[in-house]
Amino acid sequence: MKMNRRTFVKSAGALSAAALVPLTGFSAARKPKYKMGLQLFTIRDAMAKDPVSTLKQVMALGYQDTEIFGYDGAKGTYYGMKAADFKKLLNDLQLTATSGHYDFSSYFNQPMDTLLGYLDQCIEGAKVIDAKYITWPWLAPDYRTPDNFKLLADKLNQMGERVQAAGLGFAYHNHDFEFAPHNGVKGYDIILSETDPQLVKLQMDMYWVVRSSNSTPAELIAANPGRYVMWHIKDMDKVTQDYSELGNGSIDYIKMLSTIDTDALEYYYLEQGGNFATNSMQSIADSAAYFKKHLRKYL
Repeated sequence: MKMNRRTFVKSAGALSAAALVPLTGFSAARKPKYKMGLQLFTIRDAMAKDPVSTLKQVMALGYQDTEIFGYDGAKGTYYGMKAADFKKLLNDLQLTATSGHYDFSSYFNQPMDTLLGYLDQCIEGAKVIDAKYITWPWLAPDYRTPDNFKLLADKLNQMGERVQAAGLGFAYHNHDFEFAPHNGVKGYDIILSETDPQLVKLQMDMYWVVRSSNSTPAELIAANPGRYVMWHIKDMDKVTQDYSELGNGSIDYIKMLSTIDTDALEYYYLEQGGNFATNSMQSIADSAAYFKKHLRKYL
């Protein structure tokens, strides 16, 4: 086609106008805001046998971030490897480990100095692997009373102050027991009201919130702005309410994630604690495939 000045200007104007049109649904070029993470507890059997080849498979499935568990503070090891060696493995696979679950519950009934000593070991290990958060993941059944939840809140505040001084973040991870009433008092309400929001952030296990609380994840996030910096995303079996692969269960994550407030969110991790359809590695593959196809566009 012969192009004179008039047609050139017209064509250039059309291109300029097109450049101003925002990218919409048909354009898949939008880069996800967050890395797709995996809580390695999901594949604890495989990690115990061969962490190196297991993490290679994790990377090949499209996971980019991980959350660790099982740190040995006395030895300074993750999965039998010195922290520096584990960090090198992560780097080689272009993986990160932005958070970790540490065994603080075992120190709950010990002197605070002993707990803080273990925390210092965790801080040291977390810094070596360049983690951003240290997370309290669990409270043993013997300690789940209102008075102990108050004691827990006090410990969390002290730990959060120490972790923050070290340049890291500190968070508490929920299960179901925090939502159980004790003479009308719920442990989670104590944690929310008696911890300092600047020192103690929250890691929401969406499965347990949906299954065991009277609130939705969106309601808890709205009521506690700035606190839910991490999420665990896992599905619920439609019959037994046990864990399930993403997309096989009853939680409508498409509806939830398409509308939920992500302003405070920094990291999320897919997780499945058990009840695998075949085995743990196949389950993380199935969940990753479903997440990438249906949910990642929201995060």
